[in-house]
Amino acid sequence: MRISYTALETYKTCPLKYKFSEIDKIRGVKSKEAVFGTLLHSALKHMFSRDPLYPTLDEVVNFYLSGWAQYAPKVPWSDEREEKMFREQGIEILKRFYASNQPWNFNVVDLESRFELPLEDTKTGVTHTLAGIMDRIDKPDDNTYEIIDYKTSKRMPSQEKADANLQLSIYHMGLTHRWPHLKDKTIRLSLHFLKHNEKITTARSAEHLRETRESIISTIREIEAKKTTSDFEPIPSPLCDWCGYRPMCPVWKHLYTKDEKTPDADEIKAVIHEYLELKAESQKNTKRIKELYATLANYMQKENLLRVFAPDGSISRTIKTAVDYDLDGVRAILESIGKWNEILKADERKLAALIPSLPPEVQEKIAAFATPKITETLTVSRKKLAAEPDEVES
Repeated sequence: MRISYTALETYKTCPLKYKFSEIDKIRGVKSKEAVFGTLLHSALKHMFSRDPLYPTLDEVVNFYLSGWAQYAPKVPWSDEREEKMFREQGIEILKRFYASNQPWNFNVVDLESRFELPLEDTKTGVTHTLAGIMDRIDKPDDNTYEIIDYKTSKRMPSQEKADANLQLSIYHMGLTHRWPHLKDKTIRLSLHFLKHNEKITTARSAEHLRETRESIISTIREIEAKKTTSDFEPIPSPLCDWCGYRPMCPVWKHLYTKDEKTPDADEIKAVIHEYLELKAESQKNTKRIKELYATLANYMQKENLLRVFAPDGSISRTIKTAVDYDLDGVRAILESIGKWNEILKADERKLAALIPSLPPEVQEKIAAFATPKITETLTVSRKKLAAEPDEVES
């Protein structure tokens, strides 16, 4: 299998999106945020490309605007004001970046550096390919290399999250595979957040990289297993707002269905409306019942009553006594007489929580005893659909 960080992240975020993009090869519609990020990345590559001189700030901005003129008309902007806001934000980002990062002050080794890294699954004997593109590689001094990845997201992660960032771990692996002699060098890994013009830097240990490799191979095995059943489930999340596959996703497809294509559309809309209304009324009643229950229970307990009456009926109070045992203490007693196993009962929820922590070979043995059990439920949301999302990371 050939896979990248983007594909791995897509699978973890939503397996169905992974299937659409990586297996079915369906091209999704690029969001405005994705186009914005692509054009900024392209302008920054141009900024550090010396041919034979580094470009001036005006040349960098003009390069960005040239790309904007080519791709912006294809983006479904809400209105001209939104398009202008994105365009001018990009110009401001480039001006701030250029002012504090003049290209001649950096020893840039490579830009948009591609790599292919073989990953051998020792269990199956299959070798997979992990591929990627690093935005920028610098050489600050003779013994140090720095991989820099540009981010256009508004939120900056904690140092702890940067230290565990999968993308940077993969880039470290890709760089040392491409240039093996760098294994003896110091390698810094940085996320540069363009909207803040701030950089978070981290590094990786040999143990962390080994765990990363094993984790990726485990994910690849999981993907390969799902290919046989095509069981790539959708995982709804706020990220759906930026997904180009919403019109074909079963979670969102109904929102894009044209009325003329579904003769029963009006009936279904009426059913949905009635269901929502009844559900809301039920929730309101449930809340009120709990309030009335508490009032009645307090009154009957205070007056020492087991039943209260009204013209239209009565309500009874039943008192039951349950016993809690200290099972750790009881276990020794029952084990001594061979009776402990008689009170044990397998708990599938505890098993499901335990399985991910087990060795892969043990997981496979347990999987042979698993039978899919499909249940369906309907959940209600009264939340109105947002007109437009705020941002997306790139």
